[in-house]
Amino acid sequence: MDIANLSKIVDEAALNATAIEQLSLTQSFTEKEAYNIQAASIERRYSRGERLIGLKLGFTSRLKMQQMGVHDMIWGRLTNTMLLEEGDNLVMDKFIHPRAEPEICFLVKKKIDRPISLLEAGQYIEAVSAAIEIIDSRYQNFKFSLEDVIADNCSSAGVVLGKWHPANTPIDNLGMILAVDQKPVHIASSAAILGNPLRSIPAAARLAVQYGQEINPGDIILAGAATPAVYVQKGQYVQARVERLGNVGIKIT
Repeated sequence: MDIANLSKIVDEAALNATAIEQLSLTQSFTEKEAYNIQAASIERRYSRGERLIGLKLGFTSRLKMQQMGVHDMIWGRLTNTMLLEEGDNLVMDKFIHPRAEPEICFLVKKKIDRPISLLEAGQYIEAVSAAIEIIDSRYQNFKFSLEDVIADNCSSAGVVLGKWHPANTPIDNLGMILAVDQKPVHIASSAAILGNPLRSIPAAARLAVQYGQEINPGDIILAGAATPAVYVQKGQYVQARVERLGNVGIKIT
């Protein structure tokens, strides 16, 4: 298996916003090898001047794990070019078939380089915010295997952050709404994220350590989606509304 070539394929698909065929249709590779492809594709981004700003988790709901037939969460890397500010425009031409998800995001306070417990998690968090994650699989028709999506950096494409709030803000059972043009599309509780979004911190620590990725002060951790994702279209205004954490939105152009 040619990891360098496969990483080039998924990286160029993202860079040029061009859909590709699933890698697994012509190549057989393991979950571990998929993470090697992901790491190599991110190294290509670093060589172009991008920098790591944090990690995102996927499959953080039991239902999603069951649907995908997996036993654990997956994770991807976030770079500075994926960061969008509140009030920015999401330019559709830079994506293939983007979707939006409402999330909770954590700002890391101190370096995480070992597995930590849920009881320790709060010591590593500086602040928490509402967020929108933009996912954009580089595969045709958004169809992929587990190994495919990992290799494709878990569909990471963009993140919009809301206002930061104190780290001790209760987040275990917050109402969360994904709205399009001010109309609610999906409604859920933050408890849908691992029972408590704070559990994403030890989960991210465990997975990052397993694959040799440090989590540094100032990095962000996206806890995972509370609702299904929705396709976005030009002209729409997409907003995540999170109890206690406020609203965050972005215009699609």
